Amino acid sequence: MPEVQVTMTDAMGILKVKEGVKLLLLALPGLRNFLFDFSEPHKIDLERFMLSNFHFNVPVEKFAQLTGRSLAAFKRDFQKTFGYPPRHWLRDKRLIEAKHLIETKQQKSSAIYLDLGFESLSHFSHSFKKKFGVTPTELNHGLSSS
Repeated sequence: MPEVQVTMTDAMGILKVKEGVKLLLLALPGLRNFLFDFSEPHKIDLERFMLSNFHFNVPVEKFAQLTGRSLAAFKRDFQKTFGYPPRHWLRDKRLIEAKHLIETKQQKSSAIYLDLGFESLSHFSHSFKKKFGVTPTELNHGLSSS
């Protein structure tokens, strides 16, 4: 007997998918809300996420994506949550953490600047001095002489 080649048309494929979904919903009605949820994509808790991840050297655009927001929505939600634009808040949060590590754990700036999301030691030292009036090294020496 000769072998018959049958090709599925687009219409037949759509019909089979509909049939499969209908059978699935008959067997597991609880899937209806999961399969047919057209609500806005989930946005994670911005405050909790940023407080846990501020130290990563990630562009603001990536933070927006990771929190389930467009860049504009991220900046708007961020300003509402923290009262500052994201870049300023990130810099200040990282610097405050650096000061804490230097003061409480006698960490050297060369050991912490990368872990706090700064790309260069000179940028870190300059930003630190601008915020606190002393360089990280001066703060280290001031603590060790006390």
